Order: sequence, then structure tokens, then C-alpha cells
Amino acid sequence: MAVLAGGNGDNNPITIHVQQDHVPWYKKRNLRMLYILMFPTCIGIEMTSGFDSSMMNGLQAVPTWDAFFGHPRSTILGLLSALYSLGSICSLPFVPFVTDRYGRRFAIIFGSIIMVIGAALQTASQDFAMFVIARFLLGFGIPFAIVGASSMIGELAYPKERARIGSLFNASWFIGAIVAAGVTLGTFQMPTNWGWRIPSLLQVIPSALQLIFIWFLPESPRWLLSKGRGEEAYAILAKYHAEGDLNSEFVKLEYAEIEMTLELEKEQAKGSWRALVSAPGMRKRLLICSFLGLATQWSGNGLTSYFLARILDNVGIHDDRTKNLINLAMTCWGFLNGTTLALTIPKLPRRSAYLTCTIALTLIFTGWTIASSQYSMTGSQAASRTVIAFIFLYSPAYNMGYNALTYTYLVELFPYHARAKGIAVFQWWGRAAGFFNQFVNPIGIANAGWKYYISYCIFLLFEVVFVWFLFPETSNRTLEELAFLFEGDKIREEQQKRIEEEVHENKAHIPDGASDKESALHVEHAKD
Repeated sequence: MAVLAGGNGDNNPITIHVQQDHVPWYKKRNLRMLYILMFPTCIGIEMTSGFDSSMMNGLQAVPTWDAFFGHPRSTILGLLSALYSLGSICSLPFVPFVTDRYGRRFAIIFGSIIMVIGAALQTASQDFAMFVIARFLLGFGIPFAIVGASSMIGELAYPKERARIGSLFNASWFIGAIVAAGVTLGTFQMPTNWGWRIPSLLQVIPSALQLIFIWFLPESPRWLLSKGRGEEAYAILAKYHAEGDLNSEFVKLEYAEIEMTLELEKEQAKGSWRALVSAPGMRKRLLICSFLGLATQWSGNGLTSYFLARILDNVGIHDDRTKNLINLAMTCWGFLNGTTLALTIPKLPRRSAYLTCTIALTLIFTGWTIASSQYSMTGSQAASRTVIAFIFLYSPAYNMGYNALTYTYLVELFPYHARAKGIAVFQWWGRAAGFFNQFVNPIGIANAGWKYYISYCIFLLFEVVFVWFLFPETSNRTLEELAFLFEGDKIREEQQKRIEEEVHENKAHIPDGASDKESALHVEHAKD
């Protein structure tokens, strides 16, 4: 029984088993509970980012917020929005250390506590400085939770649903965004400062949910194995991937593949930051994740995420209620198409999905730019309505690739020892690009109008070329098969040999002390 690591996933016995498993996840009690727990603790983490983005959009149309902070525009408005990204940039050097040293669960808890403090300060803000510090803290905490949760989803989910669950991670952004858009729509006419304090207060909810439910979620079995806690890892795999069957051949194969791959990874790399640039394969991964960080922010989405009100001003829509209604409608539309695409796009090859995404974005944003120029020159209402149509068309085009696949692709791209660092690098470039956007976009919109959009059209064209030449295909393979994607046939053959030896020599036995308890969060050692 050959284990073709890094080769065609269809020949991998784990992949074959998964393909032959026709029982849906919702009919498996333990797996169903795992996914239910994953929603508030992992999948729902991006609700915080979605809430923040939509809230900052909505608050610009809340008169009491606008007056309280001295009618911020241009540079000041950009600074208010950009502090969230700046906080993330400052925390990212520490995120991989916390995630790899103390575990995925601890990283989520740590980040959530910081975000709760930030949301509380934002609600209680008495001046501009206090609001800025609060936004910095919110941004500082979110990467810990994002890196820990995205790694946890990929490492804990059953292989059959791994890609879809990972794709839903970004879709939760829209849940937070819808709530924020609805809340600001409901409070923008309030005559007191509670018109903006209530939305700020509600930003604590996603982090509070994480802190409540994280204690019921098991740790990543790959992290446990990397720390020599194989008994606990095996118990978790058995409980959630085999419904508690400790003698499952699938779990034995999965455990052997993870164990041998981690062993080989440790021999090949030390897991340091230097390892990310020391080998050609890791440099390729670093280049791709850096590009994704830039592309997810420099594809024009930053305009509609944070500065929709100013864009609508540029096409003749000035009524605050109309702006908030458009913001809410666009967010609901994003949730609808984003969730649908997250459930369907993972079935397609990754390269095809990303190519379709980038080509569609280039065409749509070019049309958006042309329509904006026409309105600027003629004041045509048809051109104004066309801009709104392109904004709505933009959403599914972006969600098809950058929203639905990004974290799924990153988890597949990086081996275990570099996964947290790789996602952190992606986050760093994304937050840096976001900071640049949030600081520069209001200045560009104010000074250049529609001409500012041309820069995005040029970058989108570059994205198409980059994806075509540099994106590898990763679909339909286990994480362990992809661990040596760029390292050549020799290392993959060695990986295959070790896994086969582990299985054939019956060393993939049930680890001593592994027990089929109702909760696999811990393992009780057998008593003498």
C-alpha cells in the first residue's frame, strides 16, 4: 500500500479513504460537535475584522461621531482607520512564537483578551487619543487569534471538509460586517454619543464568544505531536476523525503520516525565521504568501471596506441614510455570495479559481474606473448607477479567490514547522498594505478622485500575471503530502519510505495511554 507523499493525492490511502467515506459530517456526532465548536472559536474570528471595517464605514455617516472627533477627513480619517492595521503590524513578530510555543488555543485566548480590552477602551473613549489607542489594541490582538485559528482549522478538521471549513473562515467577516452596518444604521440618528458608543461596545462580542467556547475545543493534534504528546494527539484524531474508534485504520494511517512528516521536517529545518529564506522552496512560499498579503488589500477592496461614504460622495450620493443603506445592502450581498463561494470554490483547482478571480477583478475595476470618470466629467446619473453596479459585482469576483481560498491555500502551502510564521508573514504584508491603504486612500480620493483608481487597475493586471506564473496547485492532497511541495522528489521519496515503514512494521500502534473518553481534551494514563 503505497503512500505517495507529495505526488498524486488520489494514490494516498488517506485520500482514498476520505473519498470512500460517504457519511456526511452532520451525521457524525463527534465531528458535528467539533464543527459547531469551531464556529465561535475559530471560524468566527474574522467577525471582529468585518465588524471593525463596516463600523468605521458606518460611523463616518453618524453625525455625533463625526462631530465628537472634529469632522475627521483626509489624513486624520486615514489615521483613525489605519491604527487597526498598525497594531497588527506591531504584534506580528511575536505571533508565531506564541502560536508555536504555547499552542493554537492559547494564541486565540491571548488575542481575544487584548481585543476585549481594546473594545472596552473604544467604547469609553473621551478624546481622539483614547480612541486611537483602543483601535491600536484591537489591531494588536487580532493576528494572534487569526494565525492560531486558521492553523487550528487546517490541522484539526477532518480531511474531507478541511478546505471548506478553512474557506468559511473569511466568510465570517461578513457576519460581523452585517451586524455593524445594521447597528450603525439604527443608531446614526441618535442625538447622543451613544450613537457611536453602542457599535463600539458590540465589537466585544466575537472575542467574548471565543473566550467562552475555546475551553471546549481540543488542541491541534499536530501541535501536540510536535511537543511529544502523541497520546493526546491520537485520542483527538480517534474521537473526531473516527467517532471514537481507537482501532481505526484511517486514524493509524493519519497518525503515522503526521508523525513521520513532523520528524522529517525537524531534520530538514529548525523552524527559525532564517529557515524561511535559507532554502529555495521556502523562499518560493515566502514570495507567494507576501504577494497574497498585498493582493488581498491592494485589489480595491480597501476602498469599499473603509471609505464607501467618500466614494459615494464622488458619484453624487450625499444622504447619510442612503449611504448606510447601501453599506448594509452591500454587506448582506457579500455575505450571501461569500458564503456560497466558500462552500463551492474549494471543489475547484486552486490555480483556476485564483486566475478567474484576478481576471474578473481587473475587468470589473476597469469598468468602475471608467464609469467614475464619466460621472466626474458629465454628472451622468447613469454613470453613477453604473459605479454602484460595479461595486456590487466586485464582491463575488473578490470573494471567489481572495476571500474563499486564502487561508485554505496558506495552510496547504506551508509545512507545519513554518505554518504559523508563513501566515504571520502574510498578515504582515496584508496589514502593511492595509495601513497604507487606510492612510493614503482618503488622501487619494480627496485629491485625485477617479484617477486614483487607475493605480489599482495596474496592480490587478500584475496579479493576473503573478498567479499564472507562480501559483502551484495544492488541491486534493493532505497537508503532509504538501509538506515538501517545492523540495524535490528525493525528500518526498524519503517521506514516503518512512511512512510505509511506520505502517508496515506495525509501529503505528495505539499510543500507550490513549483513551476513548467523552472528551479528548486530555488523556488519562492507565493506572497500574
